Amino acid sequence: MNEKFFDLRKEKQDRIINAALKVFALNGYRRASTDEIITEAGISKGLLFHYFGSKISLYAFLFDYATRYAIVELKSGVPRDESDYFRLQRMITAAETDLMRQYPYIFLFLDTAGREQDAEAAEVVREKKDDLASCVEGLISGADRSLFPRPSDVTKLTKLLHYSRTGLMKDRLAEKDFDPLKLSDDIISGIDLAENLLKFSYGKRSE
Repeated sequence: MNEKFFDLRKEKQDRIINAALKVFALNGYRRASTDEIITEAGISKGLLFHYFGSKISLYAFLFDYATRYAIVELKSGVPRDESDYFRLQRMITAAETDLMRQYPYIFLFLDTAGREQDAEAAEVVREKKDDLASCVEGLISGADRSLFPRPSDVTKLTKLLHYSRTGLMKDRLAEKDFDPLKLSDDIISGIDLAENLLKFSYGKRSE
């Protein structure tokens, strides 16, 4: 990757990044077309390859950039001393929402890349494909587990909320006018429901 890419105006950088995120997220590496990326970004193919050299180089840059950026934003948006599990989940959602305002397809891309079947693409993401999940686990690791019947229930609920997030994200991104705030509202509603059900169940067991 040509480091001069970062000399471009931020608006143009983000246009190229968003175009690539969208095309790779929706199609996977093998079916993604650089012609579609340049059309989406409004640039020439010569310019794209001037900065990235090849499709796989663009993909590798994109995965590294998206992973690093998401981790930085999550860590800065979630205080380390917060111990309430459900508040932590809402803070994670807020940090993700802010990030999706800038890069709407970033988490769908990372999810797709983590399950990539193309051997070449899978190899370039192999070492870092679990970094974002490990970051989220780290943010949740200090949560108070006293409300949960079993410690393992925290892990199960975290996975359930992740799958719910991903499904809701796919549905919302398929809409013509994607609004991260609407997605956030949907996710928060699910978190609220899980919290209320747990507290209701906990209260029943305490009676």
